[in-house]
Amino acid sequence: MSETVIRENDGTYAMINVFDVEPEKQQELAEVLSEGAEKFIRHRPGCISVNILTSLDGKRLVYYAQWVSKADIKATMGDPDVQVYRDRAAALAKPDPHAYTVFAVHHPEN
Repeated sequence: MSETVIRENDGTYAMINVFDVEPEKQQELAEVLSEGAEKFIRHRPGCISVNILTSLDGKRLVYYAQWVSKADIKATMGDPDVQVYRDRAAALAKPDPHAYTVFAVHHPEN
């Protein structure tokens, strides 16, 4: 995997999946998703990076993956090994996945 960089108009795609999770299940969900990313997703063609963010209140988890193409995302989601982790995650929390492109990036002035 490469480093996560967010830029406008770079041609990449982001798959962002926001999970609503019970606080007592957030850690387990993060571990399941991290395991799936380590074992399978990061090795898939077109994968740039996978990032897993956990909310401080324990009620949400954001899965942010960058991809070279929408076709790479679709092919990965069709992989039976990946589907096992998708299903395990869905048993722990309510997922809401969508593909995105970057509209704008703003940085403070130096």
